Amino acid sequence: MRRWPVIVVAAVALGALSGAAAYQHIVPRQGEQKGSWQEIAWSFPRDGWPAGRAFRCRGASCGDGVEVYVRPKIGFCNCDRGVADDDEVDRVADLDLLSERFTPIQAGDVISVADMPGRSRAYDLKMTGGTRHAAVGIAVSRRCDLLVAVAHGKGDAMRVRREALQLLGEDEMTRWMMAAMEAR
Repeated sequence: MRRWPVIVVAAVALGALSGAAAYQHIVPRQGEQKGSWQEIAWSFPRDGWPAGRAFRCRGASCGDGVEVYVRPKIGFCNCDRGVADDDEVDRVADLDLLSERFTPIQAGDVISVADMPGRSRAYDLKMTGGTRHAAVGIAVSRRCDLLVAVAHGKGDAMRVRREALQLLGEDEMTRWMMAAMEAR
């Protein structure tokens, strides 16, 4: 009777290893540059979801700098409706990893990232120490799975949104996102 849990653990471990292999195969090494974007370490504590990828953009193309954090949340979406409203973006887009104090600026927009439909929404984010940042939450879905991203910076929210969506639209990122959504 005890063999069944061992088989389940082995299957989960094998799936994780194959997902990690796919991740390493298509992802540039941390610290490599793509334009003015640089991959940085995922700086958040572990939670119920795997760590994702994090990027920082500095220089003229990003204003005062933008950071983007993106990760899949497998099995965490309404299979029938996908990301249907702004309340869902508020709940799932990892804004709370940056700060518990975020306020929506306006209603969100329908978007598509890597051929996955969803929504984005702009926020005013009060960081530790009282500084304010513009933030954008992004949630897109495929079948019953979510891909979420949160971006923030000192600039205006629409610029942060534009920079984040541009990064997520790059071929390399699209390949990684699709592989991450397939890793089960």
